[in-house]
Amino acid sequence: MCAKNLKPFSPTYQHFNRDGSIITLLKQFAYIRVQSRVELKKMKMKQVPLILIMLLAAFLTFAESPKNLHQFVVQDIEGNDYSLSQMKGKKVMVVNTASKCGLTPQYEILEKLYQQYKDQNFVIIGFPANNFMQQEPGSNDEIAEFCQKNYGVSFPMMSKISVKGDDIHPLYQWLTTKMDSEVSWNFQKFLIDENGEVVGVFSPRTKPDDEKIIQWIEE
Repeated sequence: MCAKNLKPFSPTYQHFNRDGSIITLLKQFAYIRVQSRVELKKMKMKQVPLILIMLLAAFLTFAESPKNLHQFVVQDIEGNDYSLSQMKGKKVMVVNTASKCGLTPQYEILEKLYQQYKDQNFVIIGFPANNFMQQEPGSNDEIAEFCQKNYGVSFPMMSKISVKGDDIHPLYQWLTTKMDSEVSWNFQKFLIDENGEVVGVFSPRTKPDDEKIIQWIEE
């Protein structure tokens, strides 16, 4: 047969379909394509609820995450709930403390600062933490006794917490995330304004009565 006499290829041309095998194969191929599309749609439909659930969970997590200091409830050093909503309208210094640290004498400066400005809507809140060289090993009762006996601390002291690591307290997770600053040692100071927003952080070695801190309190 001369090539010029060949008809163009067609799945229905009898020369290629003497036993019907080509058409059968093509029908099977078409069926497989249709079934594949159906299965793909089913898979996508199954994935949609999962995606929606994941998005909803992410939204709820974001919605429930505290946006400012005033939305947190912590425990005071006696184990009672202490709502930080009572800090509305006040400037707050949050500081992680320790009883056996070289910086422990800062308690004295903190108490003096608190006494000087507590009537001007300023509060210091201490959070004992044992994260650094185990320098706060005592119980809440022991810490309270130490603070009162040695420094006459009268500003609010909270129960001992963790300020870094896997067991970081939610408050400190929020503070460090907001300022993009991990707690480096005992007596790191976070400053929060009257609206509950974090506005500054000072290193542990910066004294509580540093000029910049005083200026912030008085402005």
